[in-house]
Amino acid sequence: MKTIDEMLNLDLLTREQHSEISAWIAKSASPEDILGMPSGLWQAVERASQVMGVNEDLLRPPALDAGNLLAQ
Repeated sequence: MKTIDEMLNLDLLTREQHSEISAWIAKSASPEDILGMPSGLWQAVERASQVMGVNEDLLRPPALDAGNLLAQ
């Protein structure tokens, strides 16, 4: 939900989209249920994700010192 909130704060989603997406996620019992979100909402999330670089962040290899951050 934090990412969805950030998308709203960056004006990448409308309040209505944010509300509908949040409600869909809240009522979903599994990731598979979330994947059943209506296509218009998915498209809004995908556009916002592209602007935010979410996919690139997920595909970026971990930093060499990432293990040290976890040990602290």
